[in-house]
Amino acid sequence: MNIFKNNNKLLILLSLLLFPLTSIAETGHEIMDLTQSGVGYAAIAIFILAYALVMAEEFTHLRKSKPVIIAAGVIWAMIGVVYMNHGMSELAEHAVRHNLLEYAELMLFLLVAMTYINAMDERQVFDALRAWLIKKGFGFRKLFWLTGFLAFFISPIADNLTTALLMCAVVLSVGGTNTRFVSLACVNIVIGANAGGAFSPFGDITTLMVWQKGVVDFWAFFDLFIPSLVNFVVPGLMMHFAIPDEQPDANDEQVFMKRGAKRVLALFLLTIITAVSYHNFLGLPPVIGMLTGLGYLQLFGYYLKKTPHKCREIANHNQEHEEQMGDPVPFDIFSKIARAEWDTLLFFYGVVLCVGGLGFLGYLGMASELMYNQWGATSANIAVGVLSAIVDNIPVMFAVLTMNPDMSLGQWLLVTLTAGVGGSLLSIGSAAGVALMGQARGQYTFFSHLKWMPAIAIGYMASIAVHMWLNSHLF
Repeated sequence: MNIFKNNNKLLILLSLLLFPLTSIAETGHEIMDLTQSGVGYAAIAIFILAYALVMAEEFTHLRKSKPVIIAAGVIWAMIGVVYMNHGMSELAEHAVRHNLLEYAELMLFLLVAMTYINAMDERQVFDALRAWLIKKGFGFRKLFWLTGFLAFFISPIADNLTTALLMCAVVLSVGGTNTRFVSLACVNIVIGANAGGAFSPFGDITTLMVWQKGVVDFWAFFDLFIPSLVNFVVPGLMMHFAIPDEQPDANDEQVFMKRGAKRVLALFLLTIITAVSYHNFLGLPPVIGMLTGLGYLQLFGYYLKKTPHKCREIANHNQEHEEQMGDPVPFDIFSKIARAEWDTLLFFYGVVLCVGGLGFLGYLGMASELMYNQWGATSANIAVGVLSAIVDNIPVMFAVLTMNPDMSLGQWLLVTLTAGVGGSLLSIGSAAGVALMGQARGQYTFFSHLKWMPAIAIGYMASIAVHMWLNSHLF
């Protein structure tokens, strides 16, 4: 801050050279339209460059949060310089604080959810499920549908990324070197995880954003259940007969959940109930309920630490479980918080601030006029889904929420659906797809997914048609 003040004259000169006053429509204490100014063009260029680096993460190995964080800082610095020169710094400050508050609510909400997921992972909940599935010795076709449906039904509670990784681990353990099965099963898992996340506020960051914004009620999301199911089943049926009709070798691996695993699951469900109750009955932000739920887990972690003798008692009575019990003082809540997907959380910060900055410059108003007033809400919302297959659905949905077009509940549900499932069209269109390309490297690839894009597109359009038919009273 002191550096900024000491170089005030230099910054003013720089702003006059880069962003001529003739290109700025000064409107007193109203927000200025800078879409036709140098600062606007520069902001667009910076955002495009940053997002190009995000999309190239698989090849550059540069974490996706880094370019967008820098882009956010540069965009708001340019906005700050222009507004300071016009004696309107408080407007820019108010706008960036508003964006920061929106991010803080979502970040803390996601942080609690990730902490619970990490706690369940440490208690070996997911490993036990994986071992059980493998031990059953299902055929490839049964496993194709089982992992897909589990991805569909687990992702509304856990996030779609964690769910996809869990199901992919099962597929890799059973499928082995059968590339054909692994590839098709991974495509199915990505579709199932994304579709399942679309009908729950907890299934995807975009649905969480819509719920916290208050444009869709918690229970209204479940109107998307059947359309989401159609989105998953239609391409699955088309892929079914391409699955090898073979029986893999059964595996006798046994994994036992650690002490307290079931209670952590119960506390997670209680946390979700608390968050919903705070929002629906008290009119408070859901994040308050989630943070209260984090307190539940902290207290339970304290109980586990204070009762290590129970671990020894279980191990003494069940010698075969001894290895699964782990350290007698194993639970540290802060280690679970540290294992959260911080790159994702910081990427989300960069996206919110970048898109918020572009909106403050006036670009989202232009986009809203073109898409929602000229194209119409239905066409615009379908386009949002297609766009989310190329660009991550987080900035796309945040842009729509920032535009805040005047739409019916049916249209808000439509854009929630399309933004959630549209990412399945390409393997790079969702976090689940990108993660599985790394986990099943060489077997599930961009082109193996692209081969089935026509089938996925048919499911995409079918889900939209079913939604507009079943929920026609909401439009």
